[in-house]
Amino acid sequence: MRVEEKLGEMGLVLPAPPKVPQGVRLPFAWARVRGDRAYVSGHGPLGADGSLSGPFGKVGADVSPEEGYKAARMAALSVLSSLKRELGDLDRVSAWLIVHGLVNAAPDFGGTAGVMNGFSDLILELYGPEAGMHARTAPGVSTLPLNQSVFVSAEVEVRP
Repeated sequence: MRVEEKLGEMGLVLPAPPKVPQGVRLPFAWARVRGDRAYVSGHGPLGADGSLSGPFGKVGADVSPEEGYKAARMAALSVLSSLKRELGDLDRVSAWLIVHGLVNAAPDFGGTAGVMNGFSDLILELYGPEAGMHARTAPGVSTLPLNQSVFVSAEVEVRP
């Protein structure tokens, strides 16, 4: 599969570990492996240095659906980065099982599924339909941590 080679061919770079803003305490693991499963905490889009990259605000008001799509794609890179640190090799992911995507949505914005397609499309490009196809939720919510526009967690099956 060679997911990391595909990322390089696409010109994509995994971000550094998330930089936590001063005064924010996060007493949890970004990714945790139990048996043949890896559970990934909520991630938003990060810059290459691990800093929050935005866009910030509500999709459908402050953020366009297209910007939200790109943010979801960047959140996928953040999730992959945490999996890489935890697993050592992204090819250990044998199946994407479920993705929980949250969109910081304006009250009348109904396009949350299209926004979260940014995440799903990248995973399918990298892993193909056999390993990359996943169940997914994509509700709009009234707020997200640190005013991020999208936030994504996941569960994947892993090889030893």
